[in-house]
Amino acid sequence: MTGANADIREQPAGIPERVRVLVIGAGFGGLGAAIKLLDNGITDFVVLARESDVGGTWQVNTYPGAQVDVPSLLYSYSFAPNPEWTRLYPLQAEIQAYLRRTAERYGVLPYIRFGREVEQCVWDENAQHWVVHTDAGVIHAQFVIAGFGPFSAPSIPEFPGIETFAGTTFHSAHWEHGHDLTGRRVAVIGTGASAVQFVPRIQPQVDHLSVFQRTPIWVMPHPDRPTSPLTRGLWRKVPGAQRSSRQALAVLFESLVPPFAKYPDLLVGLEKSARWNIHRSIADPGLREALTPDYRLGCKRPTFSNTYYPALAASNADVITSGIERIDGTGIITRDGVHHDVDTIIYGTGFRINDHPIGERIIGRDGVSLAQLWAEDPKAYLGTTVSGLPNMFIVLGPNSAPYTSAVVTIEAQLNYIVDALRKADRAGIASIDVKPGVQREFIARIDRQLSRSVWATGGCRSYYIGSTGRIVAFWPGYAAQFAHRTRKLNLDDYHVVRAPASTVSAASR
Repeated sequence: MTGANADIREQPAGIPERVRVLVIGAGFGGLGAAIKLLDNGITDFVVLARESDVGGTWQVNTYPGAQVDVPSLLYSYSFAPNPEWTRLYPLQAEIQAYLRRTAERYGVLPYIRFGREVEQCVWDENAQHWVVHTDAGVIHAQFVIAGFGPFSAPSIPEFPGIETFAGTTFHSAHWEHGHDLTGRRVAVIGTGASAVQFVPRIQPQVDHLSVFQRTPIWVMPHPDRPTSPLTRGLWRKVPGAQRSSRQALAVLFESLVPPFAKYPDLLVGLEKSARWNIHRSIADPGLREALTPDYRLGCKRPTFSNTYYPALAASNADVITSGIERIDGTGIITRDGVHHDVDTIIYGTGFRINDHPIGERIIGRDGVSLAQLWAEDPKAYLGTTVSGLPNMFIVLGPNSAPYTSAVVTIEAQLNYIVDALRKADRAGIASIDVKPGVQREFIARIDRQLSRSVWATGGCRSYYIGSTGRIVAFWPGYAAQFAHRTRKLNLDDYHVVRAPASTVSAASR
C-alpha cells in the first residue's frame, strides 16, 4: 500500500462513545463539513464513511467514462481552488484525487472512520441527542450532519425472472472491472447520465450492444476540452485569475435560472442545439425519432456527449424501446415478444434519490422515521432541516439544488449549520427542531415559485418530481439568494429546548 491511500486507510479505526457532532459521509458534503467545523474551532466530531476512501460518489462510481457534468472551476470548494485541473470537465479519478488532497491539506483525515456503516440513527428525547448505531458500536451525538448525498443508493429494478439469468449483472455504480466485456453481448438498461458516459466506452469492445430505453433524454454537444499548460500556469501564479474565471462561469450558469425556473420557452435555443447533436450523428430516421425526446429540455436531467449518439448508430448496437417484460436464463424478453440474447446486463438506472434507504434508519421525534416524514414527498426547510428531526442537518436536501454547482449549495448550507452550532453553544441550547408551520410555509412558497418552471410544465416525469407531482429537487432562484437565506439561522424558526446539565454537548471542551 503506497501513496495517499496508505495515509488514509491507516487512520485510527476506533469510534468515540460521545461527540458533539457526527458527520455521515466523506464526499463533498461530509469533507466540507469536517473542514468547516475545524475552521471554526470545533474539534469534538467524527466522520463516518461507508467506503474505504474519501470521495463519496466519486470514490464509488468508477465506471468507464465517469465524468462530472459541471465545469471543474465550479465543482470545487471556493476555499480550495485547484490550479491543476487538466480538463474543463474532469474525469472521476481526478475529482477524487482533488478531494483526497483537500482532506490531507486541511487535516481532517484523523477525524474520519472509514468502512463504517450507520445502521440506525435514533433521536433520544430524554437525553436530547442522537443515538447512532454503527457496525462498530454506538455513538451518542448532539448534532448530526447527514452528508450521505443523493447519488449513493443505486436504483435496481426488479424484473421478473432476473434470478434465473445465467450471465453477469451489475449496476454502473458498482462496476465490475474484472468482468471483461470484450466479445460479449451486453444489455444496458436505462439511458440516464451514467449510461450516456459509459456506453461510448464499451460499445467498441463488445460483440453486440443492446440499449433498453424507456424514455430518451436530451444530450447536448459536450464543451469539454483540455486545460492548457498556459492557463494552469496562470492560475498557479495569479490565483485571482482563477477566481475571476470561476465567477464568470457562475454568472453564465446562473443565467439559466429564468428559462428553467420561470420562462421555459427560452430554452428553445438549447433544444435546437440538442437536436443538431442528434442529426449530426444519426442518419437513420427511425433511430433519430426514437432518440428525440417529446418533452422540454431540462424537464429531465440533460446530459453532454459528443460520442453517445455515434455509439448508438454503430453497426453492433441496437436501441430497444419496447418495455422489458421479463428476464430468463439467456436474455431479456420485451413486451413485443422478442427475445434478446445477452450474457451481461448493466443497469444504468440511476439512484434512489427521493426514497433513499437511509430514511428508514433515521428515527426522529415520536419514533417517526425520515422515510415516514417523506412518505409523500421529500420536504425540508431551506433544504437543510426537517421538522421532526431535531439537531439534524441534511446536506443537499430537498429543494436545494442550484443551477451552478452542488458545491455552491453545500458551502452555503455549512455556513447555516455552523451558525446553528454557535447559537446553540452561546445560548445553552440542547436541541432545535424547525417548526412545522415554518416548514409548511416555506414549501408552499417554493411550490408557487416553481409553478411555471420547466419541471412543472415540461411534460415529463423525473426524479426532480416527487410522487405527488411537486418539484422536490430545485431551489427556485439564484445561488446567491440561497446563500443569503442560509447565511444565518433564525432561532425564531425553531422549537428550542434549553440544555440540561447532563447534555451530551461538549462544546466547551
